[in-house]
Amino acid sequence: MRAAPDTAALLAANRRGIVAMCVAMACFIANDALVKYASESMPTAQLIFVRGVMATMVVFAVARAMGATRRIGEVVERRVLVRSLVDALATFVYLVSLFHLPIANATAINMASPLFIAMLASIFFREQVGWRRWGGIVAGFTGVVLVIQPAAEGFNVFSLVCLAGTLLHAVRDLLTRRIPPGLPSILVTLSTAVTVTILAAVLSIFEGWGAFGLFELGLLALASVFLAGGYYAIVAGMREGEASLIAPFRYTGLLWALLLGFAVWGDTPNALAWWGIALLIASGVYVLHRERVRARDTVR
Repeated sequence: MRAAPDTAALLAANRRGIVAMCVAMACFIANDALVKYASESMPTAQLIFVRGVMATMVVFAVARAMGATRRIGEVVERRVLVRSLVDALATFVYLVSLFHLPIANATAINMASPLFIAMLASIFFREQVGWRRWGGIVAGFTGVVLVIQPAAEGFNVFSLVCLAGTLLHAVRDLLTRRIPPGLPSILVTLSTAVTVTILAAVLSIFEGWGAFGLFELGLLALASVFLAGGYYAIVAGMREGEASLIAPFRYTGLLWALLLGFAVWGDTPNALAWWGIALLIASGVYVLHRERVRARDTVR
């Protein structure tokens, strides 16, 4: 007894996408922690530009080692360029809101991305998002809010800016699925790194530059490696399986952040946050359980 070929392939793609999303979130959290140190002495646009240059070099070196640079001309394909521009715009819109919001509130709003992705995937990709999957997504988001515990007084007009950035991130992830399947993911990653770096260079002209030393340069060099890994993993993950299933595993980023916060700064969650963590884990386990049930039901 075996699953139908198409269904078996989809289930395998879902598994690959989930793993890639979890890896991407771990890389992004490591990058954020390193950038947090460097940002104390460097303007934002300058930091993003310097990190972007190094990330671009890392991605280009990997692409060359993979032999993908022979097709580098394909990164100017319209769908690749549109995705990269949306990604760069989403990054800076989110950062603008972050400068005017408590970080907990901005993070909570940004974690609504899987809700947008599920909604847009059901409309534009005709994905079947049943009530169980919606329940898992909403439960995970509730867990995020319980962990972060954003303050009501911290919400202002920049909350709408942050929401716009979150929507752009969701659009970016769905645009990833429109990219020709034959184009290597590493080239899509390279396009993203270059676009973000160029936009940061332009903004740094207006924001100005500050002096920095070898310590900050070392932090950004290491951050660029994690950033490049995160870029690649999220591109690869969103090109696999069903977007509405893979997107909720963005929530694992919060679990990585909690582990890092405890290991580096000794931060420990309060009682309400522990309930949120339990809900986050339970929602992820439930989604995976539903995939197993789905696989069993397709066995003939």
